[in-house]
Amino acid sequence: MRHRMAVVVAGLGFAMLLTGSSTALTLPIDRSLDGSGNNLIHPTWGQAGTPYLRVAPAHYADGISQIAAGPSPRYVSNRIFNDVGQNIFSENDISQWGWAWGQFLDHDMGLRDETPGENVPIPFAQSDPLEQFQDDLGQIEFARTPAAPGTGVTTPRQELNTISSYIDASQVYGSTPARLDWLRNGPVDGNPSNNQATLLLPNNYLPRADARGNAATAPPMDLFGNQVGNPASAVVAGDARANENVALTALQTLFAREHNRIVALLPAILPQEQRFQIARRVVGAEIQYITYTQFLPTLGVQLAPYTGYKLGVNASEENEFATVGFRAHSMVHGEFEPTVPAGTYSDTQLAQFQAEGITIEKSGSDVTLVIPLDVAFGNPALLQQVGLGPILGSLGEHQYNNDEQIDNSLRSVLFEVPKPGIPDPTVCGEPIVNPDCFADVADLGADDIERGRDHGMPTYNDLRKAYGLAPVTSFTQITGESTDVLPAGLTINTPSILDFVQLRDENGNVIPLGSPDAQEDAVVGIRRTTLAARLKAIYGSVDKLDAFVGMVSEKHVAGTEFGPLQLAIWKRQFEALRDGDRFFYLDDPGLTLIRALFGIDYRHSLADIVKLDSGETVPANPFRAAD
Repeated sequence: MRHRMAVVVAGLGFAMLLTGSSTALTLPIDRSLDGSGNNLIHPTWGQAGTPYLRVAPAHYADGISQIAAGPSPRYVSNRIFNDVGQNIFSENDISQWGWAWGQFLDHDMGLRDETPGENVPIPFAQSDPLEQFQDDLGQIEFARTPAAPGTGVTTPRQELNTISSYIDASQVYGSTPARLDWLRNGPVDGNPSNNQATLLLPNNYLPRADARGNAATAPPMDLFGNQVGNPASAVVAGDARANENVALTALQTLFAREHNRIVALLPAILPQEQRFQIARRVVGAEIQYITYTQFLPTLGVQLAPYTGYKLGVNASEENEFATVGFRAHSMVHGEFEPTVPAGTYSDTQLAQFQAEGITIEKSGSDVTLVIPLDVAFGNPALLQQVGLGPILGSLGEHQYNNDEQIDNSLRSVLFEVPKPGIPDPTVCGEPIVNPDCFADVADLGADDIERGRDHGMPTYNDLRKAYGLAPVTSFTQITGESTDVLPAGLTINTPSILDFVQLRDENGNVIPLGSPDAQEDAVVGIRRTTLAARLKAIYGSVDKLDAFVGMVSEKHVAGTEFGPLQLAIWKRQFEALRDGDRFFYLDDPGLTLIRALFGIDYRHSLADIVKLDSGETVPANPFRAAD
């Protein structure tokens, strides 16, 4: 009976197209923009503007709102997160697509209220023997996330997720009608339904804030680095963070192009709004399909078998996932290296790249641009200068290991610009960040620690228990190392504790320290002191360990990029996002109808979409780096 009904519906749709009828086709209801109504019994589950879920009780010093005490986050960062410029790559050959897709996906599921709450700067001690950078401000700026209304006074403080929790392509379309109205071709009058089906893409790239005239009337975007003084230079997308780095901007651009490509495949006779909603539905399904069939399995996340939509599963994003589990900043490679045939760029363009701090390497008939992270941050114009295809192609290189070590581009100079008087910016960020180039410190690792305390995250052991894992009793249980004792003559304040004494490649072969291979092939790095010893010297007891620090310090589960706690957090959240989504791609009859009527299928791999919308050819599974 269902098969026959599908044939009849498809036949009626085809008949309407033949007769030139302008009557809209009847498809199953579309997703709301803000996630509301996805669950018919609990319509606010997963809705933008609702509090994050909590798996464990909130952990505040006063039980209500006060940040719990702990060692200074920058002090911890200097001793735990500091990679001293040594590259350690994924032991599972994960490519940079891993962290890039993870960030793109993160911006589809969660965005805390970024309105600055109480100002609680992170202490910065220039006198710290392990401090390599300077900060003219004498502190690292940090503002708390505002308390959700009605919380933090007599009941534990909660935080709001300002976007839809569902994987629904909100980073492409936004979660509000006002943002979507601006993003679609047509009038900006607060009503996106009277616009064209296509997204605004001047020259096939994301629109700048001034694309419609007055940049001040564009949807608000987070500004990074030099953009703060030039907001019109920011590009506008469904998510406010699209300018953060060139890889993220590239993915935002890719899927905006994919939307317009799908619209072009649909019969022009269909109303503009219906063509838009069909394309939006397919794009959301494509992102889900890639996430669940490529991204998660390649990183080693194995979920329970899917058995269909479950009305009782709340797909809202969990605070522990957003604040601890989905923060994998150590994966981010220190640079991008797009390689193109010689002649792709003119001499003038190459000179401009060099002036921006990009190194040019020529080899045979190829040219490689070595783009440090600090140049790629807050610089969306770079995407159009280099080209979408080359940037996406450069993500095929190995990403860094998902461990406790964070590149100084993120750990010390995030979104900072070289101070005045630096004659050659290429000396600032490649291959190792030069502290002499910067006057301020912005530490993403320290922020991760402090944000966990700000959001009332439980301690490491308490979080393990909340996710069904046994608590640990020693630091060596966390790291898998043999000792938690510092060698004789060394203290936690001795700079040499971070020295690497041995490097190994993926086959276990020793790599000579200081050799060219040391920065290209190392997947294991052994330091003068164990991670367990440094953790013990800082925290004293495993029961006082910050959840984020403990999680990234865990020995990985074999065949995965994660320790047991992070793996458990991802598994729980991605199962809920799947099982609690009424529009999940495996359970959405609208996708079947779209395929029957128009031959448009969501089942595209990431490689398919890259090829279709940029012309770049990448491996069938881009998440696995090519050796």
